[in-house]
Amino acid sequence: MITARNLHRSYSIGAKKIEVLHGLDLHIEPGEKVFLCGSSGAGKTTLMYTLAGLETPQAGEVIIAGENIYALTATARSKFRNTHMGFIFQNYLLLPELTALENAGLSTAIGGRGNAETVRKLMDRVGLGNRLDHLPSELSGGEQQRVAIARALANNPSIIFADEPTGNLDSRNGNQILDLLFELADEDHKTLVIVTHDSHIAQRGDRIITIADGQIAAPADAS
Repeated sequence: MITARNLHRSYSIGAKKIEVLHGLDLHIEPGEKVFLCGSSGAGKTTLMYTLAGLETPQAGEVIIAGENIYALTATARSKFRNTHMGFIFQNYLLLPELTALENAGLSTAIGGRGNAETVRKLMDRVGLGNRLDHLPSELSGGEQQRVAIARALANNPSIIFADEPTGNLDSRNGNQILDLLFELADEDHKTLVIVTHDSHIAQRGDRIITIADGQIAAPADAS
């Protein structure tokens, strides 16, 4: 499903060059639940964004569903993302002026896939069928993240990328969010790629990939 070869990504701060990804190779199987871990600044979020086509590497390639995504034009890559990927972020990134239902349906409105009934059913599945007309400010953090999960799934993508999806939640709500995400992903054999700093949460996945010095340091089965 996802293959990365010889990824290089660096940033310049003044005259100093910081190498974040340094010749990194990676393969993720369809349906895998993979956690990207590492110390702060190790490059785990940069890696996720590069795998998702959001940060162009200076060298290397990312192959998803047989497509070299960085060989595509920016417009084609954006369309590919909307078709194949869903995104969940730590800060939810809901539009404050839209209702929960409208926020959940944003990806279908942009991509032209799915429909209003699909979004309503997803909102029921995430436990918010009675909160459709509420604004984000009227929802708890856990409820806002449930809206974000529904939004990520609304286009029925094959891959879900999640950047610290439980980072703003207490342990109880965080575990409930992961339970829900895993359950929904398992139903359609979706691939999950999740960035986390929490080693206990990472143990719940199929595999932990640890990033250090711009490379994979110690991939291990989470058992």
